Amino acid sequence: MGNVLGNQLLKSGTSIGANYREALRASSRKHFVSIIQIVERETDETLYWLELLIESELVNADRLQPLISECRELLAIITATAKSAKRRVDKNSKSKIQN
Repeated sequence: MGNVLGNQLLKSGTSIGANYREALRASSRKHFVSIIQIVERETDETLYWLELLIESELVNADRLQPLISECRELLAIITATAKSAKRRVDKNSKSKIQN
């Protein structure tokens, strides 16, 4: 069970950085929003796997607490970024005159 959880944590955790890097090179604002929302989901998934490691008692809570705190901080930052970027895209699309 530990290997399964560890592998899932590795996948979601590394996906955060890879997708964030892609978001920085987005071809449009809509593309940025799409990718940063993926980053948000992957960050939340990573938090889930960290919490599950504690709940399953495979890792001591004290050992993972700093990582969980950092993950929550990153999730808050990324969520705020995604909301702000989406508002800008929505505002720009509504301000254009449509025939």
